[in-house]
Amino acid sequence: MSFEVLGGNLLGTIPFGDIVLYLTPFNLFMFVVLLIFTFLIAVSKTETQVEASLVKLENTNKNVGKKEFHQRRFLAVICGIASAGAMITGDLFDFTLFMALVGILNIGIVSAVRQVSVLNSAFHYGLIAMMCSLPLFGGAAIILAATGTLSLDILSTMHTTPMIIFGALLMLIGVIGESGVAPFFATKAEMFRTPGSPFIIIIHLSSLFIIIRAVEIFLLVLM
Repeated sequence: MSFEVLGGNLLGTIPFGDIVLYLTPFNLFMFVVLLIFTFLIAVSKTETQVEASLVKLENTNKNVGKKEFHQRRFLAVICGIASAGAMITGDLFDFTLFMALVGILNIGIVSAVRQVSVLNSAFHYGLIAMMCSLPLFGGAAIILAATGTLSLDILSTMHTTPMIIFGALLMLIGVIGESGVAPFFATKAEMFRTPGSPFIIIIHLSSLFIIIRAVEIFLLVLM
């Protein structure tokens, strides 16, 4: 299956040596959306989150301090840029690198929060992400060994072999763990209780778009 079938007419390519960025309406749309949200996060102001307590039947305000805000905003912007890069890359290994970087940045965004439950969730998510990085990069390495290339354009024209399928399955496990979806979503859920809406939006959005892009890549490689 080719880029044109999944994403529409090929608008152009941007080569960086062996790395080629492929621009289709589908990929370009996701790229632009992520850049827009990243820009909004870059210009956003500190927000106060109101948390309702069912035990004490009262609301409490949770503020993001200026020092913590600047740190989290910087990491959120880098996370948005890394996610946007993953949307248009035509190299399988670059996609895995972008995805691993997004996982690290998701942890960093909440690392300065002074809430035990949030930090515990980030720690558990970090353990899952580190363990799933092995099948993620291992799957890409197996596909490289079986085909001799990591170019998605070339892989989309090759016949599927058992080794390619095995490598794709390993990558699927890595994608599920790194993005924190079922059955690993419980390790990431409590992270969303941290104050600061713009930063939480990029954690949600990066995971969602990475999964969509991963599905496109699996269809390119396997179909």
